[in-house]
Amino acid sequence: MMWIMLIAMFVIMYFFMIRPQNKKQKEIANFRKSLQVNQSVITAGGIHGIIKEITDDYIVLEIASNVKIKIDKNSIFADASAASNQSK
Repeated sequence: MMWIMLIAMFVIMYFFMIRPQNKKQKEIANFRKSLQVNQSVITAGGIHGIIKEITDDYIVLEIASNVKIKIDKNSIFADASAASNQSK
């Protein structure tokens, strides 16, 4: 009886915690793979910019006129155009 409850608890934990987290990670990975030059994005630190160059490890963002920064590809958080459409 106790084993059944323990197994049931793990199954419930899987469906409510682990599975949604894995789904979210896959969505983020697909988003980062689909990044394109001249796309407006937001970094995890809240910096808004336009992608000017993409490599396997980093991205060059233009954050102001002729101001470019090199950031890790994993720090891209969201598509700025999609975020602005959601707030309207």
